[in-house]
Amino acid sequence: MPVKPPDSLMLGVTTIDGLGLASAQGRAQTDPQVDELALIGAVRRGDAGSREALYHRYKRRVFALAVRIAGSLEAEEVAQEAFIRIFRGIEKFRGDAALSTWIYRLAVNAALSHRARRGAALAQTQLATAGAAADTDRNAAVEPVRGDAVLRARLEKALSQLPAGYRTVIVLHDVEGLEHEEVASILGCHIGTSKSQLHKARAKLRAILTADGITAAALQED
Repeated sequence: MPVKPPDSLMLGVTTIDGLGLASAQGRAQTDPQVDELALIGAVRRGDAGSREALYHRYKRRVFALAVRIAGSLEAEEVAQEAFIRIFRGIEKFRGDAALSTWIYRLAVNAALSHRARRGAALAQTQLATAGAAADTDRNAAVEPVRGDAVLRARLEKALSQLPAGYRTVIVLHDVEGLEHEEVASILGCHIGTSKSQLHKARAKLRAILTADGITAAALQED
């Protein structure tokens, strides 16, 4: 099944926990899980439309993770690889974690594997493109209040400059709104390690934002 970018995917980052803001995006988009077992059973039986139902339930989050971890130019390919892994592995899913957590794990692994194969050169090319767009917007106007497209672009640019591991833990916890237990499960590490990595990632992100002239106070302005 070809994976195309969702028609109305919202990628703008306007909230980052630990930088004077509260996470909102991920928690608000969490799907109900009451029918997970029924959906998994339907996919395993090969029921008509079941794969499409699973795909449409998670396509936005998988694609958003792919964009933020692997970059916009590679997101479609990464998302397709992630769903190949999901459909191939659904027989092995035993319910030890939530279905969404398992899907996140496969999507993150697909994105990180893709980045490792392509190397850092591609990431630098995308960073330069994103930076040029953000600089153009910034030169056109004075820095506006929270939620403005210019600020979102600069936050996305800052995220893209983080090492892949730091970017991943921030995206999972602060953008997607996952709890530390889920993040640790997805990344295959202890909860303490997840918390430590998030602390370091936020510090690095603060430094990047400060160098770009964005302070916590600016992010909190109404």
